[in-house]
Amino acid sequence: MERRGLTNPGNDSDGPARLALLVALVVAVIAVGGALAVAALHHPGRRPAPPMPLATVPAPHADSGPCRAVLAALPVDLGDYQRAELAEPAPQGAAAWTAGDGAAVVLRCGLDRPADFVVGSPLQVVDHVQWFEVREGDRATWYVVDRSVYLALTLPPGSGPTPIQELSDLIAEKLQAVPIRPGPPR
Repeated sequence: MERRGLTNPGNDSDGPARLALLVALVVAVIAVGGALAVAALHHPGRRPAPPMPLATVPAPHADSGPCRAVLAALPVDLGDYQRAELAEPAPQGAAAWTAGDGAAVVLRCGLDRPADFVVGSPLQVVDHVQWFEVREGDRATWYVVDRSVYLALTLPPGSGPTPIQELSDLIAEKLQAVPIRPGPPR
């Protein structure tokens, strides 16, 4: 009795079936790769954060031309922080950036002179911008004191120098320096 194999070397009838199998395999590999790429982009850590609530503080000059110029030029990224959408009602003249750990960098423009900024207060100069620091617990708020409007930058612990450096460059570019106007000594 003669045994015959499933294929006949002289018969090309399995050619298209083999080609279809290869095409199906390539399509499956591409589909799996695409699914993995989409899953990586939509990882829970990358989901858009909900709008960030931000308390309103007195900022009588928040709608001024200088504040509008700075706010319009703010970057999307500030070092390791990404621009956050503010929850409504959003305070006028404010912007925020958040990191993956929930820490936030907050900028406010158009504030009154800080009460503690008096003659003799120590200042730090960063890229031609003069800053006055106010510490509250483990957070620091740095006030720009040499422009036509006061700006406040509140930094979380461990934020490093990048936010203040990048914003100093932007502020120096958008707002002309003016003489400082500290309050009387106490």
